[in-house]
Amino acid sequence: MSDCCENKSCAVEAMKVNQSKTLKIVLAINVFLFLIVFSSGWMSHSTGLMSESLDDLGDAITYALSLFVIYKSNQAKAKVALFKGLLILVGALFVLFQVIQHIINHTIPVFEVMSIVGFIALLGNATCLFLLTKHKDQDINMSSVWECSRNDIRNNVAVIIASGLVWYTNNGWADTLVGLVLSVFLLKSSYRVITSAIKEI
Repeated sequence: MSDCCENKSCAVEAMKVNQSKTLKIVLAINVFLFLIVFSSGWMSHSTGLMSESLDDLGDAITYALSLFVIYKSNQAKAKVALFKGLLILVGALFVLFQVIQHIINHTIPVFEVMSIVGFIALLGNATCLFLLTKHKDQDINMSSVWECSRNDIRNNVAVIIASGLVWYTNNGWADTLVGLVLSVFLLKSSYRVITSAIKEI
């Protein structure tokens, strides 16, 4: 067994097994977060939470795809990373659509739900980021997954801040502003993932 572990191919195999275990855990966390955040965002009329929930759903799909390509070639991983980048782009455009709707309807979200769910999501996504950090430099597949997880932390913090501002001002502009800022972050992240994937391909 020790001879095997000294072999490069055995080490790579062990790395892939560890990646698979981590991805299964973060996939389960993101499916759970999507269900909680989406239902809460729908009930509280929060653009920030709705946007965050769809980001969690996109992440869950991303992690599932990442699991699929762990044992595939670098070319296959790059193609999946490209798809992830496109998913992030779609999420950014959806957030922009939600922002426009929010401006038109002048909706004030329920700040109590925003803050509580925001903290729950932050805890879940911080756990995912912690688990993924040790894998982020191993290949393009895991680096793009880590990128998605880091975006989630930003989203959570922004939603929590927005909930405080909604409470303080009794106005929905903070939630709208958060949606706009999140869309910019998502667009930047999408560009980084897509360009890296194209180079790899």
